[in-house]
Amino acid sequence: MQGNVFRKVERDFSVKRQHAQSDARTFKKNVYDENPELAEIENKINTIALKSAKSRIFSDNLSREVEQEKLEIELAKLNRDYNDKLKELGLTKKDFEPKYECEKCNDTGFIDNKMCSCFNQELINEAFKQSNLSKIKEENFETFDFGYYSTCSNKEKYGIEKSPLENIDGIRKLAYNFSHNLDDTQQKNLLFTGSTGLGKTFLANCIACEAIKQGKSVIYQTAPILLDKMVDYKFRFNKTDSEREEYDKIFDVDLLIIDDLGTEAMNSAKFSELFNILNTRLLKNKKILISTNLTPQEIKREYEERIFSRFVGDFLVCRFVGEDIRLLKKKIVSK
Repeated sequence: MQGNVFRKVERDFSVKRQHAQSDARTFKKNVYDENPELAEIENKINTIALKSAKSRIFSDNLSREVEQEKLEIELAKLNRDYNDKLKELGLTKKDFEPKYECEKCNDTGFIDNKMCSCFNQELINEAFKQSNLSKIKEENFETFDFGYYSTCSNKEKYGIEKSPLENIDGIRKLAYNFSHNLDDTQQKNLLFTGSTGLGKTFLANCIACEAIKQGKSVIYQTAPILLDKMVDYKFRFNKTDSEREEYDKIFDVDLLIIDDLGTEAMNSAKFSELFNILNTRLLKNKKILISTNLTPQEIKREYEERIFSRFVGDFLVCRFVGEDIRLLKKKIVSK
C-alpha cells in the first residue's frame, strides 16, 4: 500500500484507540462522581497494594510474611466491598475498560508485531474507497428484517413456487453458510439476481460483515468502478509498486464482492478484465459474490460465452423476488 495510505490508517487507529480510552475514563469518572465511596475504596486498594509491594522489598522474611498475610486479608475485603458496590449499580470492572472495535488487537492494528486483520481490511477500504462497507454496522445478519417479504405465493407474479418470505429465508441461510465457509473448496460462489430494492445489496453487506468478523479480507466494489480501475491500471505506463499491489489484491483477497454487474459500459478491454477476475480467482479458490439486476438469460445475452460459462459452472444463482423494499419503507414513513 502507498505510504500515505498506511500512515492515514495508522493515524485513524490511533485516534480511534484514544477515543475508546477517553470514553472509558469519562464513564468511570461519572460513576465515581455519583458514587464517591467507590473512589474511596479504590484509593484504599491502591494504597494497600503499594504497601504490599514495599513490604516484599524492604522487610525481612519473618515480618514480611506476617505483613503480607495481613495486607492480603485487608485487600480481599476491600475488593469484595468494591465488587459488591459495583453489583448494586449493575456494573462490573469490565464496564470501566475501553470499548475497542477490535478485541484482538485493542485497536492498535497489530498483534505481536504482525498486522491485525482489521488493520489490513482498513488499508483495503482506504485504497479502494469502499463506501459500501461503511454500512455493515447497520446492515448485517442481526439486523436483517424479514418483515418486508410477503408470505403469499404467486408463481405468475414472481416466477417461483415459493413465497418471497420462504425464498429470502433460504437465500439468507445460504448466504450465512457461505460467509462462514470461504475456504471450503467445495463451496460455490454466489450470484444474486433480481430487480432493485429486493435486498441484494443488504445481504451482500451481511456477508461482508460476517467475513470481516472472522478476519477475512474483503473488497466490495461496483462493477463500473472496479472494471474502470483494472483497465486503467492495465493501460498505464510506469506502474508504481503500490498500484501493482492494489491490482493484485483484487485477485488475492478472501472475498471479492462485485455489485451492480450490468450497469457498466462494456468494451473488449473490460470483458477481458472481467474474465481475468473470474478465471484467476476461481483457479485460486478465492470466493466471489456478484450482484446484478440482470436475469441469467440477460447475462448470457450481454456477456461473452466464456464469462457466462463461469457463472453456470461455478456459481449458485440466488433469485430475489418480492416488492421493492425502498418503496415499502417510503409508504410506511408517509403513513
